Amino acid sequence: MNQIPMTVHGMEKLRAELNYLKNIRRSEIIKVIAEAREHGDLKENAEYHAAREQQGFCEGRIQEIEAKLANAHIIDITKLSPDNVVIFGSTVTIENLYTKHKKTYRIVGDDEANFRENMISINSPIARGLIGKREDEIVIIKTPGGLVEYKILIVKYI
Repeated sequence: MNQIPMTVHGMEKLRAELNYLKNIRRSEIIKVIAEAREHGDLKENAEYHAAREQQGFCEGRIQEIEAKLANAHIIDITKLSPDNVVIFGSTVTIENLYTKHKKTYRIVGDDEANFRENMISINSPIARGLIGKREDEIVIIKTPGGLVEYKILIVKYI
């Protein structure tokens, strides 16, 4: 399996979720299954089947998180000094040269991406267009709405 780029924050979130699933959620589901078994016939016991389905989802997510953490390439952006170059983990402020609209994004791994929090995946068109570029550089990025010209205003490593 390939290495999965991940920020320190992303790794911490996955570990917290794994801890919750293993130590809390798993026990809750086991209790629900035990209670549902007490109701008798398992063939027509909807509560039992729903709990078993939840158990399957939980165990699947645990395996998925463990695999991602095992293959994670953790990148601590605060320990790098790449001279105002956009890299994985950096926070970038760009300006749309047509609309003059400014936006700040943090480039993160696929699991960490959350557009509402301005955290974009390294595999997104905007991130791919920005990686390797420098402050004050103008980039043309292919978006679903067509080609857009941006100027990189600020690159931070926070």
